[in-house]
Amino acid sequence: MSFLAGVLIFFLVVTCAALILLVLMQLPKKDAGAGLAFGGGAADALFGAGSGNFLTQATKYAVVAFCLLCLILGYVEVKIHGAGNASDFTKAVQEKQQMQPPIVPPPLTAPAVTPPVTAPTTNNLLSLPMPVTSGTNSPAAPAPAK
Repeated sequence: MSFLAGVLIFFLVVTCAALILLVLMQLPKKDAGAGLAFGGGAADALFGAGSGNFLTQATKYAVVAFCLLCLILGYVEVKIHGAGNASDFTKAVQEKQQMQPPIVPPPLTAPAVTPPVTAPTTNNLLSLPMPVTSGTNSPAAPAPAK
């Protein structure tokens, strides 16, 4: 089944590349659009003047192939990976939990509490230590010019 999924993925990628090229090669309407910017004139040189009909038909078939491949690949992937149902999954989880001992986290320890830093309790501001200044009245005063 997984080989089939790999083959379908390969064909899906090839179909995507073909679809991109087919869309880019189509003639733009009224000489404007992304087809002209990415070399839309290549379709005339490759398929002739009436290439619009061939390219539109090929694009339609590529889109149908892309959609069908996506649906088939989704179905195959569900068959490969979704073989069991939810009750089988629940039973498997319960069996695993019974086989393994429960994981107990280590006990949490409280961080060490440091006492808060308190300010001096005096109301007299003069008793606080003052910074020493060198010959000026205020520490922010500029030095005298010489």
